[in-house]
Amino acid sequence: MTDPTPHAALRGAVDLSSLVQRSQQPAGAAPAAAPDGRVVFATDDQGFAAALELSRTVPVVVAVWGSWSEPSVELVASLERLVRAREGRLVLATADADRSPQLVQAFQVQSVPTVVAVVAGQPVPLFAGIQPDEVIEQVFDQLLELASQHGVTGTVEATDGAGDPDAAPQAPEEPPLPPLHQEAYEAIEGGDFAAAAAAYKKAIAQDPRDQMAVAGLAQANLLGRLNGKTLEAIRNAAASNPEDLSAQLDVADLDLSGGHVDDAFDRLLSVFPKLDADQKKLVRERLVELFEVVGTEDPRVAVARRRLTNLLF
Repeated sequence: MTDPTPHAALRGAVDLSSLVQRSQQPAGAAPAAAPDGRVVFATDDQGFAAALELSRTVPVVVAVWGSWSEPSVELVASLERLVRAREGRLVLATADADRSPQLVQAFQVQSVPTVVAVVAGQPVPLFAGIQPDEVIEQVFDQLLELASQHGVTGTVEATDGAGDPDAAPQAPEEPPLPPLHQEAYEAIEGGDFAAAAAAYKKAIAQDPRDQMAVAGLAQANLLGRLNGKTLEAIRNAAASNPEDLSAQLDVADLDLSGGHVDDAFDRLLSVFPKLDADQKKLVRERLVELFEVVGTEDPRVAVARRRLTNLLF
């Protein structure tokens, strides 16, 4: 069973794993209905974009469950009750594992029920299996504290099933993004990662201190590299060609996109001493970019940066 303690570090731009998976879906897929107002709603692979956007305002608890699983049904009922008691400070998205294979893959779900959260677009593992109410309450307390640390402190109106039962979850209005950031965001939503990167480059040219554009460019580049590739193909290529640096770089991208930050950094830092000068330059540049994706203030980045410095000097 997963230790029910939210991870402490997030990056607040996009949920990379979800966007990578969603970018491979057919265009025009209809979003899942939200059957219970704004606080509890169903989601799936096609409808997760609404939950992702909502997570920028309020933490989204995601329960990956199976209708055939009695523990799943029991846990979802408990989660609904406990989320409602938070009066809009949390929302619950329920995802049927059979209808949501890409979410199952993105969240690394090994069994149902599994509960994760999304805060500012980033996944936060919570727990798997049945948990008593008092443990779930503690997890929710820690999740709200973590969200507060990252500026996600909004609420949504708790309708408790009132109003339009088919209404999708709506985030409160937020200030508009700067024009180039909005252009990049829309390009990412449309799966055009090259256009997103170009917009972020323009933003950086206008203001080299625009750190969100720097991070956004790194994320757009990562999404572009992964676009059209499958998890199986990436891992099989790396396993069959352990000396192929390109294959190892792809796996590092994949690991980081799925939230396995330490694995991504360790893979590149472990191969680094065996490389020639040109390859070392390539890996160093890739690591610096991945540091931006995760967030340069993240303690995992600090550890990896020290390790890279020791290898360089």
